Amino acid sequence: MHVSASILNCNFLKLEEEIKKVEAAGIDSFHLDVMDGHFVPNLSFGTPIFNALKKIATKPIITHLMVFSPIKMVDWFRDGSQGIIFHYEAIENQEEFKETIKKIKEKNLECGIALNPPTPIEKLFPYLSEIDEILIMSVFPGFGGQKFMPEVIKKIEDLKNLITKENLKITISVDGGVGPENSQLLITAGADKLIVGSAIFKEKDYSAVIKKIKNV
Repeated sequence: MHVSASILNCNFLKLEEEIKKVEAAGIDSFHLDVMDGHFVPNLSFGTPIFNALKKIATKPIITHLMVFSPIKMVDWFRDGSQGIIFHYEAIENQEEFKETIKKIKEKNLECGIALNPPTPIEKLFPYLSEIDEILIMSVFPGFGGQKFMPEVIKKIEDLKNLITKENLKITISVDGGVGPENSQLLITAGADKLIVGSAIFKEKDYSAVIKKIKNV
């Protein structure tokens, strides 16, 4: 099981120490939430934190754009990201949606689409051949530390069945309220990657938490 550390809840006064500690504890990648204060009601990281992270991290970085008009930010985060995820709900114009996917792929980056809890997976059916990852939000985006919404389990199961049936190579990720108490449920439902933030960074022993999440 791939565990990606969301740094939204880490101690930014000790960023380098936190990054090295969580890497040593066994995470597989970093998840960077970029929020614009408009698409979601919070502000988070810009390029200064991203540039600092990519200098320290040895694990891959996935940039999650929780912003309107994500196409404008692809160039800001392309160098140093393994992939870029943007929200289905952030773009109303279908042509702009397609152009955003195209731009990410042209930069030789993995392209992911995030779905908010109410958005059905059927919305992504026209794009399944073009994307590498689908991120199922199990909370409403914008703030770390929220409680997991169990109703997304059915959504994950349905998506996994579809991907298997169509023989697609798409990673299913889950973000929001993920921790040891629900990780096995998510893995059983079909998740390939779990994005974990506060469940790791609120504990002293990062390694113990990650082992519980991975069930090893």
